[in-house]
Amino acid sequence: MDYRLLGRTGVRVSPLCLGTMTFGEAADEAESARIFNRCREVGINFFDCANGYAGGRSEEILGKLIAGSRDDLVITSKFGFPQGGDVNDQGASRRHIQLQVERSLKRLNTDRIDVYFVHRFDPDTPIEDTIRTLDNLVRQGKVVYPALSNWAAWQIATALGVSAYEGLARIEVLQPMYNLVKRQAEVEILPLAEAKQIGVIPYSPLGGGLLTGKYTTQSKAEQGRIVTNSMYAARYGDAFNFEVAEKFAAHANERGHHPATLAVAWVMSHPAVTAPIIGARSVEQLEASLAALAVDMTPAWRDEISALSYEPPPATDRSEEVRK
Repeated sequence: MDYRLLGRTGVRVSPLCLGTMTFGEAADEAESARIFNRCREVGINFFDCANGYAGGRSEEILGKLIAGSRDDLVITSKFGFPQGGDVNDQGASRRHIQLQVERSLKRLNTDRIDVYFVHRFDPDTPIEDTIRTLDNLVRQGKVVYPALSNWAAWQIATALGVSAYEGLARIEVLQPMYNLVKRQAEVEILPLAEAKQIGVIPYSPLGGGLLTGKYTTQSKAEQGRIVTNSMYAARYGDAFNFEVAEKFAAHANERGHHPATLAVAWVMSHPAVTAPIIGARSVEQLEASLAALAVDMTPAWRDEISALSYEPPPATDRSEEVRK
């Protein structure tokens, strides 16, 4: 396993991170254990979770699985999305963060969370208050590294400015959406991460299943998140995305790879990316993503795949100044 540095933390993590959103939901406890153990067999030491996955059940299952090897693993969790019916059981306020970190620590059966993400931006809470609260958790030893997911580049930059100005714990990891049909992170988030040496663990490298080869412009799978889940349907339902998926699947087949393998390898090959987050309902489904570890994605090959979709315009819209 070729372990990678997680930003400037000095921590080395596997080039793939297992997302545990399926634990306790699409995968029962027994299958979750099989998935976890298979990842450990190949050397994965990086596991991503969140307080809201399966209503907290994912954290509970992961907590049981890591009990015998906790100090060998890098564990993440998140907070921010609504967790119940109470009006204050959401967001990035000091009150909510302090409540949620205690609940996640209990479910994970651990004394600290290695990487703790703000799951989404909270427009109702000053960024300064959120960053100060995360700094307090670092000082208490409950969180090792603060992190952000689904934040825009300007929001990330503001958080970095606050921590630098006030001498607080810095944001060390980002978790944006990133795949062949969702490339907005290339415009500002990934360059920001490279410039500031921030670790990046993108989610949805398979585009909600779109890039696994089961969707074409003429037919769609009868099952799958894009068909059954309104959120994924809205995110990936544009006709253009299916055109890209069809061309990409044909390319993968020509190269002798499962489309899922190549989709993960493409994300993994971006120089700013530390480790894509992979997930699965079963060990059998997991194998295609694990196979990305053996793919030698050259810059030329990456460019060839990138050309199958649209490159987002530069942040300034001065396309004539883009360096090729």
